Order: sequence, then structure tokens, then C-alpha cells
Amino acid sequence: MIYRRGQKVLVQGITGKQGSFWAAKMMECGTDVVAGVNPKRAGESHLGVPIFRSAVDATRHERCDISVIFIPPTMARDAVIDAIDAGVGTIVVLTEHIPSHDVLNIFARARASNSRIVGPNTAGIVTPGEGFIGIMPGHNPNIFMPGNVGVISRSGSLGTLMCLNLTRAGLGQSAFIGIGGDPIIGTTTRDALEALDRDERTNSVVLVGEIGGAMEEEAAEYARAMKKPVVSFIAGRSSPPDKKMGHAGAIVTGGRGGYASKTSCARGGGCQGCGYAVRDRRVSFAGACRLIVSSRSCC
Repeated sequence: MIYRRGQKVLVQGITGKQGSFWAAKMMECGTDVVAGVNPKRAGESHLGVPIFRSAVDATRHERCDISVIFIPPTMARDAVIDAIDAGVGTIVVLTEHIPSHDVLNIFARARASNSRIVGPNTAGIVTPGEGFIGIMPGHNPNIFMPGNVGVISRSGSLGTLMCLNLTRAGLGQSAFIGIGGDPIIGTTTRDALEALDRDERTNSVVLVGEIGGAMEEEAAEYARAMKKPVVSFIAGRSSPPDKKMGHAGAIVTGGRGGYASKTSCARGGGCQGCGYAVRDRRVSFAGACRLIVSSRSCC
């Protein structure tokens, strides 16, 4: 789920407005886009990239390590399953509002394969200095710069803001992993945290969480055994109870998923509370973990 230079990228929906715009931006900053998919334009070329009828057809002609999905919700299931059947290792699903039954079909098929799903409703993944996949502004040097801080976020906008502050502080990022804001996703906060823990280029981690679900609580359990420092930002302190805030996954169920539960688990994982969001951009990542909490509702 961490993009590395040399990995080959397939763009499903490359000829659409969003697919065209972001494929061009990805290529601009070094991402190796080798093929696109549009059944109606198979055999053509777009942005200098060959277009194929399907992901299965594309992988017969080109090696594709990662696929990114620029496909509308009602057609996303077939596109993702096509990428799974093609044997693509990582599938970045940007689409939100995919019907729940379709999402369950996708994960049932993925579970029986070697494919990893990032998303749905992810903003994508970024490795500054190497490339990016998705709709994060990985081409913008004012937001992303090579560094050694890994960033995990359910929210693309909060993740962008965090990366902007890290860049302004001169720290930069080793990798950004947007896991997505839907209630059912293929890569969890803990999965991303484990990947950054294994990554040799990452010396510390910023975890951007929000109310809803139990992913941050589960990640806090893993963080207890980590040697790399972790800073956790939990959005949604002032969110009214029993209301969905922004993301479809921002739903509090039972005793888990709420602001108090997440901050309690984070502190139990070795973090120390420090009140409201830290305003000093030059945050030190040395020493023990710290918890940065926010009164802002999740977006």
C-alpha cells in the first residue's frame, strides 16, 4: 500500500474528466502509468497511454502492480472485480457511495485473491519524490516533500492539512496512506500502521483519526509495541451524539467509536493527552507518543 518508483499503474476510467486530470498529474510527478481502461475506446491512446477493454486485457499486454478506480458507484463493483481477476496486487478505490451489497461482493472476491483493496472512498496514496495514486495533491511541493514521517488518514482533507503542516515545518513525509472514510474498507488504520512500522524510511507516524468505528482503538493496541513514536489526531470532539458526521464510517456504535473511547485507547497505548490541537508547526517526534485532540467535527 506504499507506492514505490518502478511500480506500474493502471487507471480504470482514464478517459473521464477526473481520470484524465488526475492521471496527468500522477504522470507529471513520476508515477508510471502504463495503461488505461475504457471498453468503448479500446485500442486508442489517451495521454500517451494505451487504452484496453478491461483490466484483464490490459495485464495481458502490460505489467500492472497497482490499479486506481475512477468509476461511478453503480459500475465500481465490476471494475474492482475486473482488477482482482487481472491479478493486480493493490487496488485503490476512490469511489464513494458504492452500494453496500456491491462492497461486500468486492471483499468476498478479494479475500479469495492476492489483491489488497485501499478504500473505498479513499483519497489515495502518496510517496513524495516518487509518485502518487489517486486525488491527493501529490504533485504539489508546497504540500508534500520527501521526509521520514508517515501519515495515515481516513479523511483526504485532514490528511492534506497535516501533510501541509509537516512540509511547512521542514519535516516532510515518507508516505501518505489514505484508508478511506467508508464503514467497510479493505485497509484499516491498523493495517496502515503496521505497514509504516515495517517501512525503513519511516521514523515516526502521524495518525489522523475521527469518530466512528473502532479502527483507531485497534490501531492503539498495536501502537503499544511500536518503537517508532506515534502522534494521533482525533477529529470530532464536539460532534453531537447519534449523528453521522461527514464520512459514512463516522458512526458511533455501542461503547466504541466515540471520541472518549478513541482518546482513552490512544492514551492506553502509550500516548499522553495535550489538550487541543498543537499550534506550533515544529512538532518534535522524539520520545514518547502524544495525543493531539481537536474540537473540530470530522469532514
